[in-house]
Amino acid sequence: MDVSRWAIDLKLAPADRRRLEDLVRNGNTAQKLVPRARIALLSDGTRLSGAIAQEVGVSLPTVHRWQRRVQEQGVEGLLRDKTRPSRIPALAPDVVERTHPPSAPPPRATL
Repeated sequence: MDVSRWAIDLKLAPADRRRLEDLVRNGNTAQKLVPRARIALLSDGTRLSGAIAQEVGVSLPTVHRWQRRVQEQGVEGLLRDKTRPSRIPALAPDVVERTHPPSAPPPRATL
């Protein structure tokens, strides 16, 4: 089956639809959020995923990713990126000790 023919109907609640429309219209919306919101809005019906990808100007896997995210997490899922582990591994404890030796104990108070 050709995946471009998949039609996913997200069935957005009226409040969610208004929120997404506001994101698309607002000139201060982060530009990475606008295509996500447009994908969700266009997926609220029987429009084919391939047509959505073409209209928004993104790849088909991108359309499927954001449709799936809205299905799983709702509109909130569009507003934040997934967290990813750091590319730089944490330093081993022995390396930290060698580079940052423990400081000297505080001086004793004398009266």
